[in-house]
Amino acid sequence: MTAPILVIKHGALGDLVQAFGPFAAIRAHHLGAAITLLTTKPFAGLMAKAPWFDAVMVDDRPPWWNLLAWRALGRRLAAGGYARVYDLQTSDRSSRLFLTMRVHGARPEWSGIAPGGSHPHANPARDAMHTMDRQREQLAAAGIAAFPPPDLGWLAGDIARFGLPPRYAVLVPGAAPHRPAKRWPAEAYGALAAHLAGQGLTPVILGTAGEAPLAAAIRAACPGAIDLTGRTAIADIAAIAAGAALAVGNDTGPMHLVAAMGTPSLVLFSGDSDPALCAPRGTGANVRVLRVADLRALAPAGVIADLPAP
Repeated sequence: MTAPILVIKHGALGDLVQAFGPFAAIRAHHLGAAITLLTTKPFAGLMAKAPWFDAVMVDDRPPWWNLLAWRALGRRLAAGGYARVYDLQTSDRSSRLFLTMRVHGARPEWSGIAPGGSHPHANPARDAMHTMDRQREQLAAAGIAAFPPPDLGWLAGDIARFGLPPRYAVLVPGAAPHRPAKRWPAEAYGALAAHLAGQGLTPVILGTAGEAPLAAAIRAACPGAIDLTGRTAIADIAAIAAGAALAVGNDTGPMHLVAAMGTPSLVLFSGDSDPALCAPRGTGANVRVLRVADLRALAPAGVIADLPAP
């Protein structure tokens, strides 16, 4: 077995999903190596099931001023004896781990943006690239040329308990609470849900428990819609998406997972985010993007006209 490898990638969910391809490429390039993922607690359990890693380590993300915690993290990483680190987080904080490991005597090869790293991603336009293109270019600079499609079969959860009908469509009406401009109004989703129900597709609403009021507003317009807000783990979302005829949602993490499962998807963007940098990408041409400056001005008819074929 070759020397161990460390991969750094935290989250949020959409960022993690967009790294599935790089994870698969790193695994294929280092077939005989033990590969550890450094991530955050919300994703540790999920990624422990992934086929790309032999171990998952949790970064508790201590604040910069907690020098004792940083020293302990650096010591723990240095003890891993990693031959190479792939920093797919490429933040100032993750780059600081490069120095933290060196303080404890570790000198691994480093792919990322940390000054002094052996395999830097030095493209000055990297911040203007889509996340997936940027990561692919970063890995190419580190000598990884093969990018096999990631196998997502490990994500299939048992969703029999939800009793879903044979034909259904997924709706994802939420988004980050601190970015309300990324949300198409729930009432508009209600009109869309009623249209889908009229086409023989039962709307299935996904989201966090805090997004239950959005589901309630949708069900007020379409009582036949199924509300699963607060009831699904990440693996459940993947399995539900895999069986859906189509999906419509905002620019939010679950839509990255839905698209990655190959579900024909329409993703709604406002002027608050740029799809050229972060739009979900699926398989082939299964993902459409509809962007308007203000989602409050987007009529349901405009979304219905752009729905992907189920």
